[in-house]
Amino acid sequence: MTHPFHPLRGTRIQLATRRQNWGEDRVMFYDELGRLVSMLASWTDVDEPDAFAQTAAGRSEFRAEDLRRLRALIDDLRPEVLGRVK
Repeated sequence: MTHPFHPLRGTRIQLATRRQNWGEDRVMFYDELGRLVSMLASWTDVDEPDAFAQTAAGRSEFRAEDLRRLRALIDDLRPEVLGRVK
């Protein structure tokens, strides 16, 4: 488990299967009670780190393209939000 805010961070799981559920790439494993549990594959190290993550080495969590898309979303919301602010 690698997600920084997940309570199981650092826990090793035994992968049971991997599949697309609800349009998301998910891994399945059995918890300590024997129940089949799924979580986002991106919250684990089931895949090799991408080139950006390796190069950033923890210094940056955001890709420039992701920030540009976020800015575009904020710009699209701005007129609506500003219209409600008094």
